[in-house]
Amino acid sequence: MPPLQGDWLEALKPEFGKTYYKQLFAKVGQEYQMRKVFPAPDDIFNAFHFTPLDQVKVVILGQDPYHNDGQAHGLCFSVKPDVEIPPSLVNIYQELQEDCGCYIPNNGYLEKWAKQGVLLLNTVLTVRAHQANSHRGIGWEEFTDAAIRILDEQDRPMVFLLWGRPAQMKKSMLHNPNHLILEAPHPSPLSAFRGFFGCRHFSKANAFLQEHGLEPIDWQIENR
Repeated sequence: MPPLQGDWLEALKPEFGKTYYKQLFAKVGQEYQMRKVFPAPDDIFNAFHFTPLDQVKVVILGQDPYHNDGQAHGLCFSVKPDVEIPPSLVNIYQELQEDCGCYIPNNGYLEKWAKQGVLLLNTVLTVRAHQANSHRGIGWEEFTDAAIRILDEQDRPMVFLLWGRPAQMKKSMLHNPNHLILEAPHPSPLSAFRGFFGCRHFSKANAFLQEHGLEPIDWQIENR
């Protein structure tokens, strides 16, 4: 796994000495040697690399990485530019079009969001090929919970978008009155019609940021 950098490294450094992380590091290394695992090792920490701690404005929590070939690259819901847009992201784009007037782009690469301060964090950072949730329970949750606690300690305006029950279970960790927490069903085809469509989370997040003197997020992903 590539080392973390900058302020995320300093904030998460205490985790690296803990027993669970040493076991996690060994387990993940073994999995990459023995099996096909996504994302590529250099991409595991991309959410942290692309969005430094002091730049986080919005947090979107996913579950585990996409498990089909060529999809996962370390940002939740995002796929590389030449990969077919997954169904959940199709629904996210549909809500963005209704909410903010964004056109639906021809790719699912969300790096633009990450570079503006949208932390696209899965709660589990690796997965075996074609086996959803196969790395659940090996220690990643403890590591990403530590990251969520660090975010909760940041005394500046921040928005958490919690989509679906697994993300909403993290709400109990969030106590900072300077932060806005928005909840909705998951954007997957199984649940989007239960209230993700029409949640208007993107415009609500921008309104909150602007109220606090921060630049809104340009949610439009351009065609490539």
